[in-house]
Amino acid sequence: MDVKAFILDMERIAPPELAEDFDAGKIGLIVEGAPEFDVICCALDATPAVVNEAIRLKAGMLVVHHTPLWAPLTALTGPVAALMRDVLSARMNVWVMHTNYDHAPEGVNDALAELLSLTDTVPLTLGLVGTCMIAPAEISQRLGCPLRIWGDPGSIRRLAVIAGSGFDPEFLREAEEKGADAVLSAELKHSVMRSAPLPCIEATHYALEAPAMRRLAARRGWHYIEDEPRLKTVP
Repeated sequence: MDVKAFILDMERIAPPELAEDFDAGKIGLIVEGAPEFDVICCALDATPAVVNEAIRLKAGMLVVHHTPLWAPLTALTGPVAALMRDVLSARMNVWVMHTNYDHAPEGVNDALAELLSLTDTVPLTLGLVGTCMIAPAEISQRLGCPLRIWGDPGSIRRLAVIAGSGFDPEFLREAEEKGADAVLSAELKHSVMRSAPLPCIEATHYALEAPAMRRLAARRGWHYIEDEPRLKTVP
């Protein structure tokens, strides 16, 4: 596939103008490799394990949700240098679709709503609210991760979902105004939890965003590479 044709296709799926301001310069083709390729891989993050697997599969394009280059670089050293060395040596392109994919139709939050069978959805600034017919235990099973719950969600009728780190006081107020009974997101802080107007259901960041990347890969015939962070408990 020609990289220019690929870019046009990706910008149709997740238009760059949908991205939040903080994503300026961090989406699109962030690493330029070979101008033509046959194999495309997809993952949530461009971790060393993901890059190594993409190289093993002889991928010419790696599509990820989170950029591996968050901050402007004045030096290329350490783990970032090692990662970029492998990517560039393989002449692999890296394409990032972050908050533009969050906002896009059929994007990150829509994929999450589909996975949880939410209906009658209405948009939020960074998520959506929909009618929920399943209990937290079923939500946990479908996401494939344990949940932490603050408050008593009881029988959830309308669930707000915000993929990624969405436990922001402003988002919680918006969810309440849109009729949500509870909010599902990731990375709940103690300070937010204490003043939350709604019960909060906390999943992992990976579990909330990976479904969209898996679905994208399946629909496009790409290879999806799993690399979920594993937490260990200690006595």
